[in-house]
Amino acid sequence: MQTPILLDVRKLLCPLPVIRLQQAIQRLQPNDRITVIATDPGVLYDIPAWCRIHNHTVSHIKQTKEEIRIEILINATQ
Repeated sequence: MQTPILLDVRKLLCPLPVIRLQQAIQRLQPNDRITVIATDPGVLYDIPAWCRIHNHTVSHIKQTKEEIRIEILINATQ
């Protein structure tokens, strides 16, 4: 399995984590994985919603006291 690409958006507030994710995904291919590391609790809602709109799959979310990690599978765009 390919090691996920890490996108560190800790200490950034909405809408910057989603904007940085969108920029990073433009450089990726279908079936690549990216893991977003964030501290803004809004990403728990914003990133899954953005992924649904853009046809990407949230494959895993892990939240600790310090950070939130969201793993995303890049799907082919329509």
